[in-house]
Amino acid sequence: MRVTKDLVAASATPMVLGILAGGDSYGYAILRRINELSGGELDWTEGLLYPLLHRLERLGYVESNWQAVAGERRRKYYRITRSGVAELAEQRRQWDTVVGALKEIWHGPGDSRPMTSILLGGLA
Repeated sequence: MRVTKDLVAASATPMVLGILAGGDSYGYAILRRINELSGGELDWTEGLLYPLLHRLERLGYVESNWQAVAGERRRKYYRITRSGVAELAEQRRQWDTVVGALKEIWHGPGDSRPMTSILLGGLA
């Protein structure tokens, strides 16, 4: 299964801010972490990540600095700012609302059966 581009785009900002809330990181490590967290279902490219990081930096949600790593080339590390932490909290609030509404739609009030069972049950 591949996650649609629309859903990837909608979730990109809170995912990156959430990763950076756990500590400073650089592009390739962020890409690896997203892949790990999604069990390989989200396979972001540099073409998606770096424009997002640059936009978040312009908005003041992240800041960056170059760091030398012994025996390797320099890496650009990104850090979440106070403004970014506030934005992450707002994004989380919004996502909690969306996820809650979807759960109600898919499961119905008090119904713990997955939607596929409900749908297949209705077809039998």
